[in-house]
Amino acid sequence: LHTEMFLGLPGMLFLGAMGLLLIVATVSGVVLYAPFMRRLPFGTLRIEKAARTRWLDWHNLLGVVTAAWVLVVGGTGVVNTLATPILEFWKNDALKTLTTAYDTPAPTGQRASLDRAVEKAKAALPGMTLQFVAFPGTDYSTDHHYAVFFHGETSLTRHLTTPALIDARTGELAAVAPTPWYVKALSLSQPLHFGDYGGMGLKLVWGVLDLITIVILGSGLYLWLARSRRRS
Repeated sequence: LHTEMFLGLPGMLFLGAMGLLLIVATVSGVVLYAPFMRRLPFGTLRIEKAARTRWLDWHNLLGVVTAAWVLVVGGTGVVNTLATPILEFWKNDALKTLTTAYDTPAPTGQRASLDRAVEKAKAALPGMTLQFVAFPGTDYSTDHHYAVFFHGETSLTRHLTTPALIDARTGELAAVAPTPWYVKALSLSQPLHFGDYGGMGLKLVWGVLDLITIVILGSGLYLWLARSRRRS
């Protein structure tokens, strides 16, 4: 539901558009906040005022404090919604030269041993950790190769993968395909969006910030409705 709304690619692109609107709303909120706070000290909460004014102050304070985080999560969320087009472009661009020699996909019964493919890949990328194997014809591979993905061991490289492409018919190494910048951006945006860099502690922080963002959105809707009623 969060990634595609059970609608596949159209749902992902719709959520990406919503993410862009979230970024626009956040930036415009910061722009409007700057002149507003010239009249008041930063963080002022006018508790003695009417409910609408109190909610306005809370909305402004929480919004400006979490603006950077919202922009990061919103931006990485937009990148994540483009995962399918990014991977398709990668296969049709960077990996295209590896598939021109084949007429038809490798039949299941004519594929080389998976164990052999993994061993060949390990030999090609020593010192890296096996992450997963994509079978021929799947999203992360071509119709003609096993794609054996490896990652590094540092906090950063653990989220960056490098695939070794193994010919599905012969079991021989076809190429080590360093991932282009746009695939790296996708790989880094996924854990950053979900707070996967710092263990459970960071996930809890992400959860609290999510709740604060819900309060900001709810208070913004309340303020808009209250203003509309006053005008009418």
